[in-house]
Amino acid sequence: MKELRIRVLAGVFVVAGILSWAGARLWNSVGSLPSVPVAAPIVLALIAVVLAATALSIRARLRAQRERQPDAKGVDPLMAARAVVFGQASALVAALVAGMYGGTGVFLLEFLDIPARRDQAIYAGFSVLAALGVIAAAIFLERVCKLPEDDDNNGQGAAPAA
Repeated sequence: MKELRIRVLAGVFVVAGILSWAGARLWNSVGSLPSVPVAAPIVLALIAVVLAATALSIRARLRAQRERQPDAKGVDPLMAARAVVFGQASALVAALVAGMYGGTGVFLLEFLDIPARRDQAIYAGFSVLAALGVIAAAIFLERVCKLPEDDDNNGQGAAPAA
């Protein structure tokens, strides 16, 4: 399984942001711009919490296993691989969503004197912050599930668990 690359996430964020900004300008010139949902930052924050809790749980289990604690529960490799895949997928979607709301938020900065638009810009900003939290939690989860260096890899580095 390949590691999540920050460059890919940044590229998705930038492209989605530019397209969203341009789309918001076009949509606003034709009609009224759709609103940013209040639930967007809440849902993203919940996903970040789930990813972080999963990472902390797996890290605690691995630590207990390494210290050979008598009641230590092992980590199923398939469960760890599924967690990493969930984290990677969540990070990619969060980068897309952050770019989308970021572009819309940048467009809305022109209309901060209108209270409804100001609220939408705030929701978009919180959505971007929550999406960045999802990305950070996904990267942490991936690092927790990474296999230790193996001499058989011929110096290619460690691979994520799977």
